[in-house]
Amino acid sequence: MLSRLTRSQAVAVCALPVVALLATAVFAPLPFSLAQPGLTADVLGKHQGTPVITVSGAPTRTTSGQLRMVTIVATGPDARVSLGDVFDNWFRPDRAVMPRDAVYPSGNSVKEIEKHNAEQMQQSQDAATQAALKYLHLSADKVKVRLKLADVGGPSAGLLFTLGIIDKLDGDGSGGDLTGGRDIAGTGTIDAAGKVGAVGGVALKTQAARRDGATVFLVPKAECADARSELPKGLRLVPVTTLNGAVDALRALEKGKGPVPSC
Repeated sequence: MLSRLTRSQAVAVCALPVVALLATAVFAPLPFSLAQPGLTADVLGKHQGTPVITVSGAPTRTTSGQLRMVTIVATGPDARVSLGDVFDNWFRPDRAVMPRDAVYPSGNSVKEIEKHNAEQMQQSQDAATQAALKYLHLSADKVKVRLKLADVGGPSAGLLFTLGIIDKLDGDGSGGDLTGGRDIAGTGTIDAAGKVGAVGGVALKTQAARRDGATVFLVPKAECADARSELPKGLRLVPVTTLNGAVDALRALEKGKGPVPSC
């Protein structure tokens, strides 16, 4: 058949399958999620009208400054992401293209994922309370902490929850605020022993933090390189690996004395 066509006709006929494949690739769903900077919330204050941290069984302090937990917003687990979407977002500093399995557990339904995220948040809150009370040498039998942050899931607010509890109960330990009156943001998981873990998405989280006024950002040390990659002007990175190290760094910032680690 091709021998009876002109050269231009033959090229056109051969090109049709290629064009069809390219069109399919552009519009076919791909296993990616698109992410961008999300909300931030001051754990020392209120979120949606409700105090984030409520303590009973021990006196609390009036605090100044802010401790902001930060989030990213990603397309839903059932969202269709095409090649065109990937190209549109790949080179934007305020967007990220991430493997869907890195954002959501593979093979789970939307309801299962929401349940998983809620369970992770609860575990994070429990670990934060244990780590804070252990740091302050307070008994969980006497001091009760309630943490509430609506519409946020996952474990990445653990470090900020812990610091918020400490600031509410003890400040810097000598009458001052742990924040030093600054707007401080950060991210990181926490376990009951006070170990800080990596979370992912830090390059987007630093942008959310600076957008909402933070000047200092606590980042898991293992994620320093990612945090530096799109670091907004005016935001200082402070790497941490443990709760003790995070408190020491904040005290050094507050008093202007002692070393403050940097990425």
